[in-house]
Order: sequence, then structure tokens, then C-alpha cells
Amino acid sequence: MCKPDAYLGVVSEAIAYNHGRLMSTVSPSGAPAERSGPLHGVRVLELGSFIAGPFAGQLLADYGAEVIKVEPVGAGDPMRRWGIVHGGEGLWWPSIARNKRSVSIDLRDERGRELVRALASHCDIVIENFRPGRLSDWGLDYAELSARNPRIVMVHVSGYGQTGPRASAAGFGSIGEAVGGIRHTTGERGRRSVRTGISLGDSLAAMFSVIGALAALAEARVSGAGQEVDVAIYESVAALMESSMADFAVAGVRRERTGAVLPGVAPSNAYPTADCAEVIIAANADSVFARLCNAMGRDDLVKDPRFTTHEARGEHMAELDELVGAWTSTTTAESLLEVLDAHGVPADRIFTVEDMLTDPQYLAREMVLDAVDQAGRSLPITGIVPKFSRTPGEVRWLGPALGEDTADVLTSLAGCGASELAALAEASVIGGPDLA
Repeated sequence: MCKPDAYLGVVSEAIAYNHGRLMSTVSPSGAPAERSGPLHGVRVLELGSFIAGPFAGQLLADYGAEVIKVEPVGAGDPMRRWGIVHGGEGLWWPSIARNKRSVSIDLRDERGRELVRALASHCDIVIENFRPGRLSDWGLDYAELSARNPRIVMVHVSGYGQTGPRASAAGFGSIGEAVGGIRHTTGERGRRSVRTGISLGDSLAAMFSVIGALAALAEARVSGAGQEVDVAIYESVAALMESSMADFAVAGVRRERTGAVLPGVAPSNAYPTADCAEVIIAANADSVFARLCNAMGRDDLVKDPRFTTHEARGEHMAELDELVGAWTSTTTAESLLEVLDAHGVPADRIFTVEDMLTDPQYLAREMVLDAVDQAGRSLPITGIVPKFSRTPGEVRWLGPALGEDTADVLTSLAGCGASELAALAEASVIGGPDLA
């Protein structure tokens, strides 16, 4: 009988061992620290909440930017309680807010908005993901902020963008995935669409936000003028849809759901093993297919008319997958991968999170960092992507307490004195542990 979870008992021991050897330890403190990374010297003001804007802020902070996150007084960003909650705080929050400074300001109050204007005058980039029009209503739009800081780059993240007939409509990541087309192509043929197990649309929008912000920042350093960067979640998804528009418009081919395979590409699938793992084998190229056949002890398949060319293998995908699957199911994933590696066939098992936490490749490249959060808990977080050879990014601290940096930031950048801070705190315009 297959026991796919049999190896889980050693995970905790392996994690503890590898943490001591290979994982970097991250401090929970949000106190200012010497920054490194290619964006050292860049200051970012992060407005908004949930995923798309904050993930963009996380990436910029990973690369060394000083990111000042503005959160509502009292509750803070809902991401503090999003996802799996443990000990009263979401386990995602420490990572998505890492390296950031938390300033708690009530944007519904004009006094709070004036503080944000003052902060923006000292920033290079502003990231916001409110519904289009909200910042304009508050007097925090690009026209207002750029009047004080002409070089500022303002990145807008929204469901449908800042223009067009649907600009004002609410649009979360899942809606962007639907409108962007990826939901139509995801799932099994003839069945309802499915989603990936992550917030793909929001994450794609965040990455395009970072690309756009850095491109605009580079141009501003030449021209001396900032600009707005308009990122729509649905467009961020649509940008990854390859030639699907041309396929339909020119050739009349509409991409549909095809499950685990791509039509016409074989063998390239997930294949079962004797220990209930799944191994992806990508051997659709002629030379690689020949090596796979040799590994299988089936050199005769190379000359089989059904499989001699890429096109023929695509037409007989089901038959070929059955042959390959019958072979892989006779051995364990580890043994199978050893044989395939020896024959130069691209393959690997489908990783679970347990695999990720203990895999030597992940650990060698510091893709799992051992971190300590504000509550003193040790938890693993993902490392920094990409790697920089000369100015590496760094996780300096995890998500700060709400308003942890309010007093310091408003004093140093907005010119607030002690009496003004006390009055604003008394009126609940600002908040923080040092202002109670």
C-alpha cells in the first residue's frame, strides 16, 4: 500500500538540523538597520492593503529599499489576520511585511492625509491599491503629490486599471484571473475551471508593479520627472497568455482546459511511482525522447511510427503516457530520478511544502530562511528572488507591530514635534505603541 505521508515524521528533525547549518536567521526587530541591496537609498511609501500592493512593497524592501507602510489606526492591514492564523496573527503577515516600517495613520482624517503628503515629498515611489478615484477624493492623487515632489513615481494597482469603462469596478485577484483568461485554460477538459492554490493574479500584478516602478524610476533619474504606473490585475494575467489571441484570431484555435498536459507535447506529464509520488518528466524533444527510451530499456520506441517525431508523439499522447506511466510505477521516485538523471532526462518530483523545507537545493540557495517573529516564534519564510552577485538583498526583520515606527518616521520625515504627535494620537489620527 502507498503511504505518501510516511516520510513526514522526519521533517521536523531535518528542518531543525538544516536551520542550524544552512538557514539564515532573521531578527524580529523592526528597528532601523544598515540596509543592503541594489535599491539601497530608495524610499517607498506603501498605501493600501491585502496582497498586490503589499507584495510589491515586500519585493522592493527585499532589494534594499526603505519601505514605509501606512496602516489604518486600530486594526492595521487585514493581512495581519489573513490566511492561517496562529497565536492571533496570520502566518503570512511576518513575511509580506518584512523589512517594512509601520506607520499608523487615519487616512479618513484630513490631518492624517496631510501627514501622508509630507511623507510622500521625501519618497521616490508610492504604491497604492485602492479602488480608482479614492486617492483623488482624499487629495492624495498623483497631481497633488507630484506638485510637491516632481520626481515621484506613483504605482497604481487595481482590478481593471485606472481608465476604461470598468475602471471603477471592484476587482480582486480571482476576478483578474478570470478576465485575464487563465481560468478558462486551467482544469480538466469538460469540467469547470479551477484556480491555483495561491493568489496568482495579485502576485503577478505585484511583480509588474515592481517592474514598472523601477523602469519609471530609472527614467526619472534621467529626465528629472516622475510619472504614474498603471497596473491592472487582469492585464497582468493576460500578459502571460502567450499567443492565445493570435491562435484564435488567425488560426481559429481556442485554447481550452487540458488538465496536466499541453496538447501536442509528449511525453511531458506527471507520472506515478511505486511510493505514491508524482514525477514530472519532460522528454518531448527528439533527442531527449531517445534518452528516455534508453532509460526505459525500450529503444524500440524510437523507431515506432507512432513516436518517431514530435508531431507523431503529440498525436499518440495517451498511448505514450500509458507506456511511460507503466514503467515509472514500478520503482520509487528516488530510484526513478537517479536513472533519469543518469540518462540526461529532465525530471523531478512534484514538491510538497515538506520537500521544499528540507531540499538541499532550496537550502543551499537560501530559499528557506529561519525567522523569528514579533511573538518570538521561529518560522520558515521564503528567501529572496532573484540573487544578486554584488549587492544581495536581505531580510533584516519581519513584519513590525502596528504603528511601531509612527513616532520615529513622522518626527524625521514629516517634522512632527512631541506635542503634535501627542495631540494627533489623542485624536486617534495616528497610533503606535510609543504613542499610547
